[in-house]
Amino acid sequence: MENNQKENKKKNRKKSSQNIRKNKTYVNVLMLIIFTTVLFFITIQKVETKRINVIVGDTAPFEIRATKEIEDKVATEKLKAEVANRAEPRYRLSPSVQMTMKSNIKEFFDKVRKYQADETLSLGKKVEALGEESRILLSKNEYYIALKLKPEELDAFENNIFDLISQIMGVGIKEEDLEYEKANIERTFETMDLSDNEKQLGIALLTSTIQPNKFIDEEATQRIKEEEVAKVEPVIIKEHQVIVRKGDIIDSHSLNLIKESGLLKEKDGYDKTTVVGIIILILLLQVTIFGYIHLFNSEVLEGNKLLILIIIITSVILISEGTYNISPYIMPVSTAALLIAILIDIRLSLIVNMFITFILSFMLKLDDTIIAMYLVSGSIGAYIVTKQQQRYNILINGLIIGISNVLTITSFGLIKKLEVMDVISKGGYGMLNGLFCAVLTIGTLPIWENVFKVITPLKLLELSNPNQPLLKKLLLEAPGTYHHSIIVGNLSERAAEAIGADPLLARVGAYYHDIGKLKRPYFFKENQLGMDNPHDKLQPSMSTLIITNHAKDGIALAKEQNIPEEIIDIIAQHHGDTAVSYFYHRALKQDDSKEVNIEDFRYPGPKPQTREAAIVMLADSTEAAVRSIKEPNKKNIEEMIRNIIKGKLQDGQLEECNLTLKDLNTIANAFSSIMMGIFHERIEYPNLELAKEKGEL
Repeated sequence: MENNQKENKKKNRKKSSQNIRKNKTYVNVLMLIIFTTVLFFITIQKVETKRINVIVGDTAPFEIRATKEIEDKVATEKLKAEVANRAEPRYRLSPSVQMTMKSNIKEFFDKVRKYQADETLSLGKKVEALGEESRILLSKNEYYIALKLKPEELDAFENNIFDLISQIMGVGIKEEDLEYEKANIERTFETMDLSDNEKQLGIALLTSTIQPNKFIDEEATQRIKEEEVAKVEPVIIKEHQVIVRKGDIIDSHSLNLIKESGLLKEKDGYDKTTVVGIIILILLLQVTIFGYIHLFNSEVLEGNKLLILIIIITSVILISEGTYNISPYIMPVSTAALLIAILIDIRLSLIVNMFITFILSFMLKLDDTIIAMYLVSGSIGAYIVTKQQQRYNILINGLIIGISNVLTITSFGLIKKLEVMDVISKGGYGMLNGLFCAVLTIGTLPIWENVFKVITPLKLLELSNPNQPLLKKLLLEAPGTYHHSIIVGNLSERAAEAIGADPLLARVGAYYHDIGKLKRPYFFKENQLGMDNPHDKLQPSMSTLIITNHAKDGIALAKEQNIPEEIIDIIAQHHGDTAVSYFYHRALKQDDSKEVNIEDFRYPGPKPQTREAAIVMLADSTEAAVRSIKEPNKKNIEEMIRNIIKGKLQDGQLEECNLTLKDLNTIANAFSSIMMGIFHERIEYPNLELAKEKGEL
């Protein structure tokens, strides 16, 4: 019958747990749908903010300013065209022109020499023949002058001509400068020491044969233009700079700038492609963050943690939108990382920090400096906030975040060659950002702890303070229980550390596990120093009721003082449904009929559901049992500890928590080290008074 009752209780608890889990799944799905919807409308509203429906020729209904830095492509292209046109063309000399010119003139002089040597022809015939054969068109008089020159005069004249060609063509002649160069040839011959006939012939020869030999080098010129154009900085419309003033006529240029700013609304309502794109983006981001939760932080799906996560993300995004108008460098993005690291989990805080930074960068078109700043500072803040042991230390954490912001801004300023004052201004906002995040974290932390009943390391440290009302009352009214709880706390903390459980939760849970004894402190052995045991005058059933009710009384007291649920669970579970053996056996002795049901002598339970609650149960029994050992040596203490753990295991008290046999062995070793420290062998000091009487001192 006893086994059937146990089995029924177990089935009922399992069924209740399944129902709670099923309902919780529905609630979580509903919260995710609401979160997706809220996030969608926040994003779409920001993307569609102040979009206007205008076309070329319309009058601007209000002053339109750029929402971000954009390039004025029309002005930039115009500036590039001006620079390209101003670029000096590059020229090249064509050596073939000079060579051809010299070749023709040499050929002319050779023919002159040939006809000069021909004795068979008259001078007139020679002039006619030279005119017909020469490629250089001259007048008959000029042919005549050439033929009349003496051989030595002809040679000297030819050399002068070639020298002039080298000088003139070596500098180069452009097409447009050809006539000027011909006139310049005449001026040059006027200064030369030649006869008038020679001057006439020289001018005629050169002006007839001279050709442009200096041409534009298209490739080099284009390269120069490209180099000069590449130096042109884009014309940038700064954020908040006026694009069109109210009442101005919108032209194609200003319309393109409005469109580039994302302010042009081309149709009524939300653009369908924008809506679909935002929904897909949000769902992908949610798959990333909630997929991580499902795989690595599934405990977030229990209790209020998912709701807290959603509220923090939404609140930080909304606050960041508001502060963006002051400066994008002051948005309190790192607040989310700090709060989630404290309230839930540091790894999850890093994922959420990236999630929020990405969303804001998309919504607000943040530049790479700001994105890097929030990724770095949020991560650093999450790393160090978990080590804080006092709330005011979070301000120091905020200062560190501010410093990391300044360093990030400075590094990008150096890379981008920004102005010093610009870097200082942004760095100042970065420092304010860290302090702002710290203030928000400190200010809102009590809300999360009290409204959502979340226990944090900081809250646990505060609860462990001996000046806490319940602990102080326990010390004054039940000093034996207080001392017992302190030792149980030490045992629990060491064991939790050894197996990777939460040592702080285990220690604080141990401090409060017996606060129910405050209702009737003297009914418990540790508080009966120098007084009679009141149980001697009570029936075993009544004594059992008083003893087992201390868990129920502790729960009531804890709720009155707003003690967190995790501590209350340890109070409720630290005895599981173990039997009060002493009074059960006493009842058996008094009742000869043997109709005593052990179920009437059990604690109401439930059994420990967490490793921390199980550790407190084992530590509680261990401390009481070891204290009762008459000869507390190492062997007896270790044997007692292992017997206690074995007894709880056999009684089924550990079947609903996640402790393994390996964990139990580790816990036993941890308990032994602590208890051996308490019951260490003491030095036997001599009786000083007796030694004086004997004259030994």
